[in-house]
Amino acid sequence: MLKMKPALKKTLMAVACLSAVPAAQAAISLDRTRAIFNGGEKSMTLNVANDNKQLPYLAQAWIENEKQEKITTGPIVVTPPVQRLEPGAKSMVRLASTPDISKLPQDRESLFYFNLREIPPKSNKANVLQIALQTKIKLFYRPKAIEAKPNAVWQDQLVLNKTSGGYRIENPTPYYVTVIGLGGSEKQAKEGEFEAVMLAPKSTQTVKSGTYSTPYLSYINDYGGRPVLQFSCSGDRCTAVKK
Repeated sequence: MLKMKPALKKTLMAVACLSAVPAAQAAISLDRTRAIFNGGEKSMTLNVANDNKQLPYLAQAWIENEKQEKITTGPIVVTPPVQRLEPGAKSMVRLASTPDISKLPQDRESLFYFNLREIPPKSNKANVLQIALQTKIKLFYRPKAIEAKPNAVWQDQLVLNKTSGGYRIENPTPYYVTVIGLGGSEKQAKEGEFEAVMLAPKSTQTVKSGTYSTPYLSYINDYGGRPVLQFSCSGDRCTAVKK
């Protein structure tokens, strides 16, 4: 009979225990996957809900800067920082600007992160594992000088430059652009393997991928949608086909 080393035995037991735990589902949900704070507005609201019909939850909210460091004072503040949601209840979180908002660049977007953590009620049962799940979304401050019209497509200003291992992507716009797919067809851009990248305003970034005679690029828009752009190439330089 094969003898199992104690360390390996403990590891396998731990894996087995974790496998037996059902996938946790968040009780507190947010109504969007990204948020745009327009510079022409003093505040905005995000809708939150307690999807658990039996238990009340606390919802804790805060903002992080571009480096994902928590900030308690700054250009944008959250109220309330903590609130109680009864079973099945809906509520709101308010984001408001402070005078420090004027210190941010006014010719391009600034990046923050909005965090929402659920805090479950304390269980009266013994040996119960409680998990506090957390949602984090990108929060973009968009100055009034560059506010975009609804459904505007500035991502078609991206430029692809072929390299030996993929493309160098130029973002000449004042907006952040998240590229999530790149391929030789619309289907490949939507479903193919690609490591998503976020390009800062007026920046350039190199990505690894195949190179194509007619590239297609997928990105995330303001509403969380995933449109696809077709590009046309002249030599190693490719520009989007405008619709």
